[in-house]
Amino acid sequence: MLRFGTDGVRGLANADLSPELVLALGRAAARVLRPYPALVGEAGAVAERPRFLVGRDTRRSGPLLQAALAAGLASEGLDVVDVGVMPTPAVAFISAELHAPAAVISASHNPYWDNGVKFFSAGGLKLVDEVEEALEAELEQLLAAGGPGTLRATAPGRGAPTAVTGADVGRFVADAGALERYERYVVGCLQGRRLDGLQVVLDCANGSASATAPQIFAAAGAEIRSVLAGEPDGTNINDGCGSTDPRGLASAVVSQGADLGLAFDGDADRVIAVDSAGNVVDGDRLVALFATDLAEQGLLEGATVVVTVMTNLGFHQAMAAAGVKVHTVAVGDRSVLEALDANGWALGGEQSGHIIFRSLATTGDGVLSGLLLADLVHRKGPPLGELAAAALRRSPQVLRSVAVANRDGLAGAAAVWAEVERTERILGPRGRVLLRPSGTEPLVRVMVEAPTEEEAEQVVERLVGALHAALGEPGESRGGSPAL
Repeated sequence: MLRFGTDGVRGLANADLSPELVLALGRAAARVLRPYPALVGEAGAVAERPRFLVGRDTRRSGPLLQAALAAGLASEGLDVVDVGVMPTPAVAFISAELHAPAAVISASHNPYWDNGVKFFSAGGLKLVDEVEEALEAELEQLLAAGGPGTLRATAPGRGAPTAVTGADVGRFVADAGALERYERYVVGCLQGRRLDGLQVVLDCANGSASATAPQIFAAAGAEIRSVLAGEPDGTNINDGCGSTDPRGLASAVVSQGADLGLAFDGDADRVIAVDSAGNVVDGDRLVALFATDLAEQGLLEGATVVVTVMTNLGFHQAMAAAGVKVHTVAVGDRSVLEALDANGWALGGEQSGHIIFRSLATTGDGVLSGLLLADLVHRKGPPLGELAAAALRRSPQVLRSVAVANRDGLAGAAAVWAEVERTERILGPRGRVLLRPSGTEPLVRVMVEAPTEEEAEQVVERLVGALHAALGEPGESRGGSPAL
């Protein structure tokens, strides 16, 4: 049974995530997220029937799964608005602009053979747990009624079969101006400021940032020294490039004498920076820079920034010194957003480069964050490397993704948690340990902070051994659910 992870559903395209299953998912989404008809659009035009936006990244399987999802939506009477290849945050922006629900066909930073579906409610917000559970239940009902291809499945809450026919079947339409409206909005977030004279290198991960980032930075006046990984072919997304592998970007920034480089992931909702010396500036340092800058301007609501449990200890120490309070949540930009909205705060983010400026966006936006970073550097004067070094002093941290046979058994793995407890007693306030199962892959994420890199590595190796002993190594049969 399909289950939602930390960011939608994800799996091997055309296998775990088959067209038949995605068609059924489209039908379920139409029933659970169905918008109201006659909504007012951008230019005051009134939609004749409910609309549902669908965009995708650059994976080869994208058109296949987009067509399946759109067919499911249209079979339930919704008009499907195709916005084409577009960053996830751009789809969220158009969703908010048109007040229509939306979906993005993307597996974010995963390799090209994976794909996924992310949903937004009308208004551009990710789905809350209750809505995801309702969507799963509706999908299960559809599949039980005769399979994903069954047109006469039971309607929600009814006992009699139903089918949409004739003129009630949804239409497919394109919104050719959606990308341009998004780009215009992002540039407008600079409030008239320019980046003239700032030299940048962009790494678009051969993903959807290829369609937006160069245009946005050029419109803002930046001098783009080069664009790396900006020619997607369907199979090269995230392949040795982008935010998960910024080595090529670091080399290009140094060799071309640029002021900074920016690396996005496949669907452009995260960003990692590189300074002029080729040093990587991760999400922790970026959020620290943004938090102190907003605080200095009096724009950090509640003098509080939201981060996740993965955030480095050095970040907490730096914020305490700056007089900024830190609110910590579970991993995932959705958790960050929920805390921001619940408290009226302005800024939150993750070490991975998901950063949310809540007054400007409904979700993490890598291109917007990158543009605001370039603006910060341009305004401040000192180079990014100097600013980043002053922002925080990192505690040595080691991250490891451990492949296991049964990630779902982690909660009950007593021997693993005994090792964690023993390690925490030894480290005391000098470090910490975090274990969590991946929401999308058969992995357990391990994070260890310690006084030295060597000590952190030793702890990680002990935990990897404990995990394999308790949960099995890849290929062993230990039960659990498929990684979707």
